[in-house]
Amino acid sequence: MDRNSAIGLTLIAVLLLVYFNFLAPQPQKPEVTAPAQITNTQPKDSAKVVTETRLDSAALTQYGSLASFMNGTESETSIENADLRLKISNKGRLNLVELKNFKTYWQKPLYLAQKNDNTFSLLSAYQGKEIDLYTLYYTPSTATKGDTTQITFTAALGPDAFIKHIYSIPPTGFVIGYQVHTKGVELTGKELTYKWNDKIPVQEKAIADSRAKTNMNWYFANGDFDYISQASTDLETENLTSPVKWISIRQKFFISAIIAQESFSTAEVKTFANPADTLVVKDASIQANFPTEYTSAGKAKFQYFFGPSDYEVLPSVTEGFRENLDLGWPPMSWINRFVIIPIFKFLEGFIGNYGIIIVLLVLFVKLILLPLSYKSYLGMAKMRLLKPELDLIKEKNGDNMAQNQQDQMKLYQQAGVNPFSGCIPLLLQMPILFSMFYFFPVSIELRQKPFLWAEDLSTYDSIINLPFTIPFYGSHVSLFVLLMTASTIIYTWQNNQLTSVQGPMKTMGYIMPVIFMFVLNTFSAGLSFYYFVSNLVTFAQQAIIKRFVDEDKIKAVMDDHKKKMLESGGTGKKSSFMNKLEQAMKASEEARRKSAKK
Repeated sequence: MDRNSAIGLTLIAVLLLVYFNFLAPQPQKPEVTAPAQITNTQPKDSAKVVTETRLDSAALTQYGSLASFMNGTESETSIENADLRLKISNKGRLNLVELKNFKTYWQKPLYLAQKNDNTFSLLSAYQGKEIDLYTLYYTPSTATKGDTTQITFTAALGPDAFIKHIYSIPPTGFVIGYQVHTKGVELTGKELTYKWNDKIPVQEKAIADSRAKTNMNWYFANGDFDYISQASTDLETENLTSPVKWISIRQKFFISAIIAQESFSTAEVKTFANPADTLVVKDASIQANFPTEYTSAGKAKFQYFFGPSDYEVLPSVTEGFRENLDLGWPPMSWINRFVIIPIFKFLEGFIGNYGIIIVLLVLFVKLILLPLSYKSYLGMAKMRLLKPELDLIKEKNGDNMAQNQQDQMKLYQQAGVNPFSGCIPLLLQMPILFSMFYFFPVSIELRQKPFLWAEDLSTYDSIINLPFTIPFYGSHVSLFVLLMTASTIIYTWQNNQLTSVQGPMKTMGYIMPVIFMFVLNTFSAGLSFYYFVSNLVTFAQQAIIKRFVDEDKIKAVMDDHKKKMLESGGTGKKSSFMNKLEQAMKASEEARRKSAKK
C-alpha cells in the first residue's frame, strides 16, 4: 500500500466515522408478551365486549341526531387475506393489523397496528361542536365485490342520511382501501382532521439500530419527496403546508402509511424517541386535513399500506412510494438499484442460502471492478519501481520540500507515471463501498436468515455477550467483524512488504481496520461477512494479477520513456492532469515565497 492509497483509505475511514451513528448503547432485550389468538378468519362480527359508553342527557342533547350513536358496545370484525390479518372496530377504526408471513425477532406475531399502541381520530364539527367520528358506534355489514371483500360501518340517521366508513380488503397484498362517505349529515367546518399516533414497539434484535432507521416520509402532490431525520431521538416536527399525497411511518423493515386519492391539503408530522424506553422504538404521529366536502362528494378515499419495505413491492403501491427504501444518495442509490439489487434478485431466484448468495455477489462485484483493480496494481508497481530514485531525490534535497517536489514531478514525467495511478482506481470504488453500507442494513431478504453461527444476517452476529459495555464498541463481540478486521490487517501487512511506506502512513494502514471494527460491530452480519469474503477474494485476485504483471517489462517501458524524454530535451507531451498538478505546485511555491518575504 503506497502513500496515496493509504491516504485514500484513511479518507474512507474518516467519512464513515462522521457519517454513521454508532454511539448509541444497546438496550436489554425487552420482554414481549404473546398477543391474544385471533380465531376469526372470515368477515364476521365479534361478540366480544370491549368498551361501553354511557352519556348523560346534556351530551345527548348536544349532539342531536348523532347522540344515539355515541352510546353502545364496541365489537370487532375480523378479516384476513393472504398477507394481512385485521380487526376493525364497529367505531369505524382499525384495531389490529398483523403481517401473517412475518414474525418479530422473538418469533411472536408481528403487528403494525394494535389498539394499545395505535390511536386513530377523525375530527369534524357538528352543530358547532367538535366530534370524533371514530367515537360513534356503527352497524357493520359485509359484501363481496369481485374478489374484494368490502366491510361497511354505517350510522344511519334516516333513509337518505348516513355516515359510512368503508374498508376494502383484496385477496392478497398489503394495501387496504378506506373511504369516508356522508349523505344528509351536516358536518360543518372547512376540513376534517385525521390523526394517527403510532407507538412503534420493538420488533428487531437491536433497538438502537431500529431507532436509527425509523422515521417519517411524505410525498407532495407536486412530486417532491421529503422526510424527518432518521437518527434523531429528539422531538422532530414538520408542518406540511402544500398538498400531500401520502405519509408513511417507516421502520427498519416495515412501513405503515396513509395514502390520499385527492391529497391532504395540509399536515403535521412528529417523531420522538425516549432512549431509556426499551419497549418503544419511536413515537410517531400524523395529523392531516382534507376538505369536508370530500365526504359527500365521494372524494374522501384513501388507502392504508401495512407491509414490508421490499424493493419489489413498493413501486406498485403508489407514485414515489419506493423512496421509502433508503438506498443512499446518488451515485450509491444508482449502484444499488441498477447493479447490486438486480444481481442479488437474480441469485435469489436460484439459491436459497443467503450466505452463498453474498459470496457470489462478491465475485460478481469483483469481476466488475477487475479493470480498476488491475490498473491500481499497475500504478502501485510503477511507484514501487521508482522507489530507489525517489529515495535519491529525497536524500539529495534534504529538507528542501519545494525542490524535492519539483524533482519528483520531473521524474514522474520522464518515466510516464501518474503518481496517483494507484490511488484513483481505489477512490473510484468508493461509491460501491458506500452503497453496501446502505444495501445490507435495510435488505429485508436477509431478515431472520441464518448462516453459519449468525442467526440473522440482517443484524449483528454475537458470539460473546460482554457483562459490560466498551465505549464506541458495544457489549457484544461480532465474529464476522473480527474476521474482516484480521483479514484487512493481513492484507495491509502484505502490501507493506511490497512497498516502502514508512512512518505515520504505514501505521495508518493498520489503524483503519481497527476503526472499521468499531464501526461495524453493531451493523448487519451480512455486511461484515461480505467484506470478509471480499478480502479473501482480493488475496486471490492479487495473486493472479501478479502472475500476469511482468515488472521487468514495466521497468523497461519506463526506462525507454525516460530515454525518449531526454533525447527530446524533456519536451514530451504532458497529460492535462500533470499540467494542472505542476501549476498547482508552482502556485503553492510562489505563495510560500511571498509569505517568506513578508
